[in-house]
Amino acid sequence: MTSTLASMTGFARHAGSHDNASFVWEIRSVNGRGLDLRLRLPAGLDGLEPALREVAGKRLKRGNVSATLTLKRESQAAMMVDEAALEGLLRHALALSERIPGAMVPRAEALLALPGVIRPAPAEDVAEDAEAARQEALAATLAAGFDVAIEALDRARRDEGGRLAVIAADLLGAIRRLVAAARAHAPEQAAQHRARLQGALADLLGDSDPVPQERLAQEIALLATKSDVREELDRLDAHVEAAHALLAESAPVGRRLDFLMQEFNREANTLCSKSASLQLTAIGLDLKATIEQLREQVQNIE
Repeated sequence: MTSTLASMTGFARHAGSHDNASFVWEIRSVNGRGLDLRLRLPAGLDGLEPALREVAGKRLKRGNVSATLTLKRESQAAMMVDEAALEGLLRHALALSERIPGAMVPRAEALLALPGVIRPAPAEDVAEDAEAARQEALAATLAAGFDVAIEALDRARRDEGGRLAVIAADLLGAIRRLVAAARAHAPEQAAQHRARLQGALADLLGDSDPVPQERLAQEIALLATKSDVREELDRLDAHVEAAHALLAESAPVGRRLDFLMQEFNREANTLCSKSASLQLTAIGLDLKATIEQLREQVQNIE
């Protein structure tokens, strides 16, 4: 059977470029009660957020998702020497060196390193509408890159979901086998309760008058009714079938599986509390441990 499950854990990375800029999207996803998307965008790109959230919401239903965009401008602004600033600093530096005996002559690299000597060259005049068009094109490219990264994350989560489906199916098989083993011990419950009750009465009464058989039969019948575990075993079998059905669905089923785990635990706890034998108790404890392993896997399912 092909799995349709998706995990809430995954990672995706997508790199791209546009015009004079390169970018990298990195998206990480872990377990979460709902869908919590946290975007880390460079300054000036906050306007992308609504569209990105819409894209993520269409593909992901649950998980704590962190998406980071790294944007690098490939071209750097041209630099120039401010001749007037350099001339003024040179004049002051030479005058100062003459006033200080033994002072060194100002070095060129030291003067060029002073603030204001080297500054960006004036940019060419660019039409405002042309610049706006470039920014809009860059934003569209970044949004498309995010869509690619989200798709990759979705694939990664579904790949992990396929592995979870195999593990969950194996654990459900183990639960079914334990239920069958417990069912084999179920008919012994009444006789074991009877022997336990008769032994307790013998220790308590000693040589005193025995309890009337009718009264004893009533108590045993009451204990047998209270200790009957067949209903719990039937429910556990039904829960196994329900879990298999959920695993085969194409919609997100994590929440429903999580609720079903609570029902599994409830029946296993009741089974242990009703047990009248060491063998049945041991099976019940193994059952609880296996259900806990399954619950841990279910926590990862979307």
